[in-house]
Amino acid sequence: MTRRFDLHVHSYHSKDACNPPEELVAAAVKQGLSGIAITDHDSCEAHRHPIQAPEGFLVVPGVEVSTAEGHLLCIGATLPRMKGQPAKVVVQAIHAAGGIAIPAHPFDTWRAGIRPAVLDTLDIAALEVFNAAVTSPKHNDLALDYATRRGLSMTASSDAHHASAVGTATTSFDLEELSLPALLAAIRAGGTPEGRYLTFRESIKKHFGNWFRIFNKRPKPPLADSSNATIVTKS
Repeated sequence: MTRRFDLHVHSYHSKDACNPPEELVAAAVKQGLSGIAITDHDSCEAHRHPIQAPEGFLVVPGVEVSTAEGHLLCIGATLPRMKGQPAKVVVQAIHAAGGIAIPAHPFDTWRAGIRPAVLDTLDIAALEVFNAAVTSPKHNDLALDYATRRGLSMTASSDAHHASAVGTATTSFDLEELSLPALLAAIRAGGTPEGRYLTFRESIKKHFGNWFRIFNKRPKPPLADSSNATIVTKS
């Protein structure tokens, strides 16, 4: 069965985003997605308490790490805070945790992407080749060319910082079952990236969120007991 996922979205646990995880889930369900990866900036806080999701929807643990060389997505696992660590060290930590390392928007010169000189040295299986929030389409074109040359699996993501942008770009996979192990295997095997760029309105909301983040409402729900599961997913 073909299922679509948005593997790069931010909740209010990122300082420049404003929606709680449940609102991101609701937006994804409305878009017909089978799951999302919540990848907040240098924070796994969203995954420290149960996230309510409907039957047949997968909430994927993750984080976007600000490495010394640029942004790196950890998909399928959580990590301790590793901001500022070398990308190669973070990749090793992701693998040790059972996740997949995916460099985000690597060729966007206006954003903190990992550049080719470092990408060439990283043990990665996948690359984000379409990011709906890049500053120019040419950056996605360069990422696609690079992934093709290296034979990497490809993903497309919204990089949503507001619920309205969730599902703007997605990756489709053929999955016999909806589970985290099945999804990670499918990412490694390769999926079908597709999507569109953020609308002008969505872009303004995202970029103004960076400048006026103090106005974003980010109530912090009580943390669940550490013995509880970090996410709630059903299949």
